[in-house]
Amino acid sequence: MEDDCIFCKIVAGQAPAQVVDEDEHTIAFLDINPWTRGHALVVPRRHSPNLYEVDPEDLAHASRAAQRLARRMRDKLGAEGVNLLNCCEPAAWQTVFHFHIHVIPRYAGDPLTLPAQPQQRTPEELAVVADELRG
Repeated sequence: MEDDCIFCKIVAGQAPAQVVDEDEHTIAFLDINPWTRGHALVVPRRHSPNLYEVDPEDLAHASRAAQRLARRMRDKLGAEGVNLLNCCEPAAWQTVFHFHIHVIPRYAGDPLTLPAQPQQRTPEELAVVADELRG
């Protein structure tokens, strides 16, 4: 447990949270600033600061928990879809440095929109990026 990590404190029962799911590896609780009704966070019980550093087994457990929660949102809240979001590092909007997955239920007419529009690229531009990633 990291002393200054609010999510570690929630995992340890030292900070309040509306827990909606948990198992031996993960805990899920409602986001205190939800984007939609039921927006929750899934966190591994073991601390790691972000996607780059999370143990692969913890990542797998968190993914399974997110899927389980998404199905529950569909069945219990009537969600018509779901977005999964992980923010890794401040440039990608990470504000709490304990790996977590946002599970955001979606409903027809909810206020969320994409923050940007996809940009079309030429096959040549895509090939350059692909070469960089493969190299």
